[in-house]
Amino acid sequence: RLRKQYLTRNDCYRAGRTIRPQGVMVHSTGSNNPSVARYVPGDDVIGRNQYGNDWDRPGLEKCAHAFVGRFADGSVGTVQTLPWNRRGWHCGRGKNGSANDTHISFEICEDGLTDRAYFHATYQAAVDLTAYLCRRFRLDPLADGVVLCHSEGYRRGIASNHADVMHWWKKFGVDMDDFRAAVEAKLRGGEHDLTEQQKRA
Repeated sequence: RLRKQYLTRNDCYRAGRTIRPQGVMVHSTGSNNPSVARYVPGDDVIGRNQYGNDWDRPGLEKCAHAFVGRFADGSVGTVQTLPWNRRGWHCGRGKNGSANDTHISFEICEDGLTDRAYFHATYQAAVDLTAYLCRRFRLDPLADGVVLCHSEGYRRGIASNHADVMHWWKKFGVDMDDFRAAVEAKLRGGEHDLTEQQKRA
């Protein structure tokens, strides 16, 4: 489920800078609110933000290309919020530069980090989205530095110091190597399912 609702009032969108996508960076929001409408104004399908604190407003120094989380009916979906080649504001800067200049980004809306079903649903949506982006931009998910999470970006010196997504995924026995393998399997037309141990974690 991929919908499009650009955050046209966000200063990042309005800056209008573009990139040539060289990778994908996976983030999670760091806040216990799995609703996509927390970050996107929404509609009857996505859900609506009645508090006016979504990211479609000026004055915010952040913006991702997409959000994965719950829609109005409780199911998990994805909303694209920037053109894929727009320079996002998603990872800050490290000693070696910034993945804002090279990577497409998406945020997975966190819950309380204990719901196995929600984790699996968002993980699969993240696999599907990353495979779609790799196919569209001819990216190899197994190549060095192509598919990263924010914490890996920090270790490489191209992002600020954040723990996402490993502070969450490791609770369910999954790491970024598993994720990259799942994306590669999806590109080959198959599925790389979680192990039984990971499903029980």
